[in-house]
Amino acid sequence: MIFYSFFKTLVGREVAVELKNDVVFTGTLHSVDQYLNVKLLNVKVVNHDKYPQLCSLKNCFVRGSVVRYIQIPTEHVDTELLQDAARKENAAKT
Repeated sequence: MIFYSFFKTLVGREVAVELKNDVVFTGTLHSVDQYLNVKLLNVKVVNHDKYPQLCSLKNCFVRGSVVRYIQIPTEHVDTELLQDAARKENAAKT
């Protein structure tokens, strides 16, 4: 639940999503669900030459199980919030 809560705070921010098949999309995070499925708006494909069929893509839904990485600008990462959430979740388990 930590990651779900964290990604919900990033809605409306620019992110890069790398898939397991090496496709990288950049776009605005529109929504995320508990399975870490993400919906991106204003999508751009990073490697146009390798994936020309994806250049006309404007919005996309990405299933969480095919995501390798979600890259977030460092200025959008609140490390204190993540540390507090991790402590609370750890304390609840013990």
